[in-house]
Amino acid sequence: MAMNAGQQSDDDEVVSTINTTPLVDVMLVLLIIFLITIPVITQTAPVELPKERNLPTQTKPENIVLSVTKDGDVYWNEARVPDQESLVSRLKKSAVLDPQPEVHIRGDKDGRYEFVGKVVVACQRAGIVKVGFITEPPPKTTR
Repeated sequence: MAMNAGQQSDDDEVVSTINTTPLVDVMLVLLIIFLITIPVITQTAPVELPKERNLPTQTKPENIVLSVTKDGDVYWNEARVPDQESLVSRLKKSAVLDPQPEVHIRGDKDGRYEFVGKVVVACQRAGIVKVGFITEPPPKTTR
């Protein structure tokens, strides 16, 4: 038996590139798994979502308009309310009136939702039944 120890033939060269075939196989299997499992994950309880409606504001003198600035300041009509507790106490006084006034909240578009949420919580704590949000109507599109 003879052995060739000193020379390498062309077939015995070292391959320095990465074999990507197993990587592609694994990625295709993962892709198929994700495509199968995502529809199962996104299913939720069947609910009927509310339809969009745009009602004009019915301005009544007894309505309370609360404005929330982008910095979180709350204004009762045009007077600034100093803190959350004074807002709740003023709302409680209005909640016992008959008929109970509606609260219309005007939130600044650049303000944080947290600020508007605090006003909604204050209305809830005071026992206000009707709370609405004032928004700008969408621009009319011409066809």
